[in-house]
Amino acid sequence: MLKVLIVIFMLALVASLGSGFFFLMTDQGDKRSRRLFHSLGVRLGLALGLIFLITYGVASGQLGNRNPWDAGPIPQSELE
Repeated sequence: MLKVLIVIFMLALVASLGSGFFFLMTDQGDKRSRRLFHSLGVRLGLALGLIFLITYGVASGQLGNRNPWDAGPIPQSELE
């Protein structure tokens, strides 16, 4: 479930980035439009939420840092 939430947050970040680019291109020179700043605030909040989710996942053990191609440490009996 945690990995699904992380993917959702990442997709929301990309969508927010796209909307920010759209607002940047359409609101050029309009000093009253604050849409670009609002999308930046949303993106900042999503990034902080993503950092919190990843930190929680690593601290709780639900996310690890093991590579799929790494078998882990070699037992001492195999080294002799």
